[in-house]
Amino acid sequence: MIAGQLALVVAAIFAGAAVYINAVEQPARLGLDDRAALAQWKPAYARGFVMQASLAIVGFLLGLLAWWQTGGWLWLAGAVVLVANWPYTMLGILPTNNRLMATGPDEAGPESRALLKKWAGLHAVRTALGFIATVIFLTASLGYKA
Repeated sequence: MIAGQLALVVAAIFAGAAVYINAVEQPARLGLDDRAALAQWKPAYARGFVMQASLAIVGFLLGLLAWWQTGGWLWLAGAVVLVANWPYTMLGILPTNNRLMATGPDEAGPESRALLKKWAGLHAVRTALGFIATVIFLTASLGYKA
């Protein structure tokens, strides 16, 4: 069933991109001075948001299609976990994002650095959701019926 396999691939790409942000991009960003770190975060966040939001929606829709085609509840569960990134981002991360976006280059300092560190912790939840969805889709694709 192709929809389920594609849902698995999309969730894995989402998880991989998310872990790259936390494990590679964020530590590199924090190696910069405050102004440069904030300046790097803004366009990286904007581009990353478009990519990860799209992956979450596509993976969700593919997971729903796999559920509809098979009736396997794990496909639905994986889809819901993956799309949970949307409300989590809007409710949990957006206030921090807005504060960072509103901070001008000349205002960068210890407060913006603390917000960037907070943002990384919040983003780690997105990474976890991506990995959980991937494991659920993998389990479903292996035929587990629980």
